[in-house]
Amino acid sequence: MSDFNTIKNDTKNRMDKTIDSLKNDFSGLRAGRAHVSLLDGIMVEAYGSMTPLSQVGTIAVPDARTLSVSVWDRSLAKAVEKAIMESDLGLNPASDGQLIRVPIPPLSEERRKELLKVAGKYTEANKVAIRNIRRDALDEVKKLKKDNQISEDDEKRFENEIQKLTDEAVKKMDEMLSQKEKDIMQV
Repeated sequence: MSDFNTIKNDTKNRMDKTIDSLKNDFSGLRAGRAHVSLLDGIMVEAYGSMTPLSQVGTIAVPDARTLSVSVWDRSLAKAVEKAIMESDLGLNPASDGQLIRVPIPPLSEERRKELLKVAGKYTEANKVAIRNIRRDALDEVKKLKKDNQISEDDEKRFENEIQKLTDEAVKKMDEMLSQKEKDIMQV
């Protein structure tokens, strides 16, 4: 990379992708309602590798409190059931041959608190990613300075701009977390 605008644009794009990743993580945390995205993050041991659940079966929502997974290959039904059970979603699937029913329990106070912790973990992991992106960008700016492509004043100004991008991204994540907490605690 040769100029600051390229570094800044790349940094902004990577931070935006990280924010999208957090949105995606949050979509899997449903507040007691069945939704197909609830099972998005679940990986199944299939054909010798980890495969997303959506690639081994069809996920449907027969009613507000139930999900159903229709497994395409009957031999994978046990693996799908196990993957759902071992996820941190607190679900208890019931297999019926190729169809796996996943009742969504109403959220107890305890389960809501667990979901809040999970949401917090997701947010923290993505904030770490943002800080890593910031570090990469600052390293690029230092390299420009070292190669005498920019002055010390430019270096400081660029570092401040990158910090501003970082602060905005972290603020957006905090807002998303507080919104998700409201959703989860809403009875």
